[in-house]
Amino acid sequence: MRWLIITALLAFGIDQLSKWWILEVVRLPVVLQEEVWPPYLVFRLGYNDGINFGLFGEGSPMQAYFLIAVALVLSALLLIWAMRSFTRPLAFASAGLVIGGALANALDRLLHPGVVDFLNMSCCGIANPYLFNLADVFIFAGAFGLILWTGEKKAADEGGETR
Repeated sequence: MRWLIITALLAFGIDQLSKWWILEVVRLPVVLQEEVWPPYLVFRLGYNDGINFGLFGEGSPMQAYFLIAVALVLSALLLIWAMRSFTRPLAFASAGLVIGGALANALDRLLHPGVVDFLNMSCCGIANPYLFNLADVFIFAGAFGLILWTGEKKAADEGGETR
């Protein structure tokens, strides 16, 4: 459980610090775009008021509160699942990444017109029009970790025979 709390706090803090830095230090609302390593890494400001990739964006103002509630409920359910079922530290850490990222994006919805997205990456002649943030990276990595490190141990792992 300790790993869940540590990774959730780190994911939340790193994401919020990166957004503060991009808004206040880099001043992306003023410069609009900063080419760090084009086309591989470009900072470009966007506010996502919808769900993934802006889907269902530009909805009513109540939509932000609904999406905040969804993030809080899903984070609570993931926490309960982790407390009841997880045994592996990497599973706890993965859950922490998802929870920290989800709560960081939920806070954005309270403080800004939407989730602050600023990372754009393209490669190999493919121009990627989408923006994301570190919370999105943490959520993705955590979800992947949950797939890898949760579930029942195989009988071979416990010294028994497999069927």
